[in-house]
Amino acid sequence: MKKYTQAMKITEDVVLGENKPVLFSGPCAVESFDICMEIGSTVKAEAEKNGFSYVFKASFDKANRTSSGSFRGIGMDKSLEVLQRVGKELGVPLVTDIHESYQADEVGAVVDVLQIPAFLCRQTDLLLAAGKTGKAVKVKRGQFMAPEDMQYAVSKVRSTGNDNVCLTERGFTLGYHNLVVDMRALPTMRQFAPVVFDITHSVQQPGGQGGSSGGQREFAPFLARAAAATGVDGFFIETHPEPAKALSDGPNMIPLDRMADFLAMLKASWSLGQEFADLKIQ
Repeated sequence: MKKYTQAMKITEDVVLGENKPVLFSGPCAVESFDICMEIGSTVKAEAEKNGFSYVFKASFDKANRTSSGSFRGIGMDKSLEVLQRVGKELGVPLVTDIHESYQADEVGAVVDVLQIPAFLCRQTDLLLAAGKTGKAVKVKRGQFMAPEDMQYAVSKVRSTGNDNVCLTERGFTLGYHNLVVDMRALPTMRQFAPVVFDITHSVQQPGGQGGSSGGQREFAPFLARAAAATGVDGFFIETHPEPAKALSDGPNMIPLDRMADFLAMLKASWSLGQEFADLKIQ
């Protein structure tokens, strides 16, 4: 099975799809500057120790929460200000989601990577708007999408003249409140663009707690090792000092104090996958 030919350039020093895995990690949502800095500084240190390039992640708006009463964010302006400060103080690139086409330019002026949520991966205008900013575009595979059909999302972004695009795997819907990861999706999508494995959303249980989503973080190490050994270019992990008190997606987050061990395990599995990357059976 062929591999993509175009890597995704995030900054001059951070490129997804070359010889170094990229870690996209942070809290689910921008809660405060202090929490973002605590998480970002901790994860950056562990990422560097384990040989990952690091991109800080936090959403400025959780527009797809299960309930209208759930926390969405502290506001677009305040969140972008926090992200900008974190990026400057830590010296790291930034990624956040956009949900509407009109957000692309304003958010793209602050962050280095625009993330397209899984539910919106078919939204042509949103993909085109993201591509036109010239920033790297990270598209999550919809829970309803066949892996091979994600090539069309890639094509939409590239039609703007922007080749810096990647795909993200986060499992597909099987029944109610349940996601399953098909490891065949990783090499399938990797034909079209670099692939990131979203570890923590793959163990999410959408709407599984009534008015909010649940999660099974105990399965995160198993899926992470499998995806790393299968061969991917990067990883997405949400983390928090106290997941039980996180304002969004706590049940599937990796506790911040376990990230050191988690990343060491992840890098070892990724290195093993690289060792056997050229093995093919037809």
